[in-house]
Amino acid sequence: MTTISIHPVRESAVPQRSKFPLNQWYVAAHSSELADKPVGRKLLGEAVVLFRIGDGTVAALEDRCCHRALPLSAGTVESCGLRCGYHGLLYNHEGKCVEIPGQERIPSKAKVSAYHVQERDGLIWIWFGKPENPEPMCDAPSYSVHSSPEYVYGGDVYHYNAPYQLIHDNLLDLSHLGYVHLHTIGGNAKLHMNAEMKVESEGDFVRVVRYMPDSVPPPTYSAAYPFKGNVDRWQEIEFRVSHLLIWTGAVDQGTDAMDDPQRGGFHMRGFHGVTPESETTCHYFWTMATNPIKDIEEVKRKVLEQTELTFDEDKVVIEAQYQNMIRFGPKSMIDIHVDVGANRARRIIERLMV
Repeated sequence: MTTISIHPVRESAVPQRSKFPLNQWYVAAHSSELADKPVGRKLLGEAVVLFRIGDGTVAALEDRCCHRALPLSAGTVESCGLRCGYHGLLYNHEGKCVEIPGQERIPSKAKVSAYHVQERDGLIWIWFGKPENPEPMCDAPSYSVHSSPEYVYGGDVYHYNAPYQLIHDNLLDLSHLGYVHLHTIGGNAKLHMNAEMKVESEGDFVRVVRYMPDSVPPPTYSAAYPFKGNVDRWQEIEFRVSHLLIWTGAVDQGTDAMDDPQRGGFHMRGFHGVTPESETTCHYFWTMATNPIKDIEEVKRKVLEQTELTFDEDKVVIEAQYQNMIRFGPKSMIDIHVDVGANRARRIIERLMV
């Protein structure tokens, strides 16, 4: 019986420092991306092809035909597998070649490495384990907001020409909203910089909570919700190694406690899957969920449109930041009070990269 490798074999048996935290589930795609065509992506430095076969099963293989090395992402999806676009070798979801056109015998070496994947709540997750942990140590994360009847959501993916941890820094420090996102989700810059902030961390988890009572609702909020005047705003950020969850929103001033889990008002629940492509580039899989009280599709459209505008603004800033870091070289940078959460996250990543 042929044994199919379920994770690429590492060439060196000598322990080396990893470029990325391993033994983690990373986002590889949105479920909606896998329809009738394969999707090729470089994830954590490895070329991967993702596809969905006829029964709905999602598969991830190394993006290379074992015959003449054409990327399998240049092939076609069939009901039982992925066919190479060069000479037609057909691979099943485990990476085994099951058909060679014009040839009955299939060599035992006709196979490619396969990855463990799980599809949960509209997201495709891929396991990257250490050599001693090729099998997943847990299930992929769930995100019930995507299936909650209280919310509607949409999303997309960005490619960044910048290291993934710069996105972590950006998302863990929302004080920049008043400067970068003045015309969307921003608001008074001084209020953002002076917001009450609490930072908690334990294990591989960091939580940042910021409150901004009695503030003017920013344009995105006013366009999506009928506020009566000033609002009490909150920002709750939860960092995990491979993704962040950000719950922001506001209630009419004085109507609900900002720390009440059941508070009403306007909500934006963001999912942010940040997956390294290389040490200097990354993929950013995002979704945004909101809770319209009327005109559901129109409010959803407005929120997603405004969200895309803010992410476009972030992308410009982060990529310019990285280019300037390259230009000036290893010059030291100072920390200020808003950097606490980002610095704790960086220490977690540093600890796990062994």
